[in-house]
Amino acid sequence: MKNTTKMKVLGIALLVIVASGAYLIAADHIDAPGVTGSGSASLGSDITDVYAFANGDNMVFVVNTQGLMSPAATAAATFDEEVMLEINIDNDASKDHVEDLVIQATFKDGKVHIHGPKAPVTTGLISTQVSGTTVSADITEYGDAPVIGTAGGIKVFAGPRDDPFFFDLTTYKEIIAGTASMFDNPGTDTFAGTNVMSLVVEVPKSQLGTGTIDIWATSNRKN
Repeated sequence: MKNTTKMKVLGIALLVIVASGAYLIAADHIDAPGVTGSGSASLGSDITDVYAFANGDNMVFVVNTQGLMSPAATAAATFDEEVMLEINIDNDASKDHVEDLVIQATFKDGKVHIHGPKAPVTTGLISTQVSGTTVSADITEYGDAPVIGTAGGIKVFAGPRDDPFFFDLTTYKEIIAGTASMFDNPGTDTFAGTNVMSLVVEVPKSQLGTGTIDIWATSNRKN
């Protein structure tokens, strides 16, 4: 088991209605240069988006990192083997925003390994890797067909993908400056042509408890 410190939290208390087709996101792009700048040790732990949506009897979780990469940068991008990505799930009636289940992703030698969903060994600011591996897959290379690992009803994908977050940053700045009053429809996607490193995990709802769940994602760096 490995203890890790949670470096970044995104999407605290996203309410996911398990019985419905709810589709929810939280996003955070363009952090300080100390986090996202070239050569930064924190680059691999910088979360840009968290998505959660229902797919029939399954729930799909997406955690994207290393946002705004150019195609050239994407070709050389890798998942940081010192970082564990964790999807935290609060599924009890108290809704205390303490994780009751975790889905953890570790990266080693070109593979992604999923651990869980399981009860966490520790909660709060320190995470401990749960025992056992649920499913593994080769990390998809840039430009290759997606490689998907499947075991025990759980699917996993890890690799580069086009950044799905649409935002008209130029118009936003104009609105803040008072030189524009509204966004255009559909506007201009400032992030078009940029990529992220994406983790996608699909899990049967039956493994997540009943009723509603709150989810949030963290990136965790080894102590």
